[in-house]
Amino acid sequence: MTLQRKLKVVCDESADGDRALAVRVAFASADRRHVDQHFGAAAGFVIYRVEAGRYELLEAAQFGRLDMDGNEDKLGVKIEALDGCVAVYCQAIGASAIGQLKTRGIQPIKVAPETLISGLLRDLQQDLRDGPSPWLAQAIEARQPKSASRFDAMEAEGWEE
Repeated sequence: MTLQRKLKVVCDESADGDRALAVRVAFASADRRHVDQHFGAAAGFVIYRVEAGRYELLEAAQFGRLDMDGNEDKLGVKIEALDGCVAVYCQAIGASAIGQLKTRGIQPIKVAPETLISGLLRDLQQDLRDGPSPWLAQAIEARQPKSASRFDAMEAEGWEE
């Protein structure tokens, strides 16, 4: 299976200032308005950047029609399409896909059928404003570049034997 179409919105990320609390999230969706797909058989994903004050569409990926047949070969292309995302929202997902996503630092999140993507985006914004939930805080931390200055902070604390 291959990716059939991909729309990528090109923008200058540095122009908007600090993006420390910006996250990328994906939604398994055929109509690009609702979460209406099983992860493994998803016809497409829409990917957004979400910040406390705004969100924007980054990408829309479209795949060929797939059945939920247990064939895991189709998962690789889908997981690759989610590169950089901290979460993917879907109606359902198999155990193998969950394991592969978690290995890449992507949190799978199951939601009720026909859940509006716009509502989930607003919920994520509220979560970022109020202080992220544990899974989101962990995802943000994992995406932060590691700095050598962290060792300076540890040294300043002092060492005792």
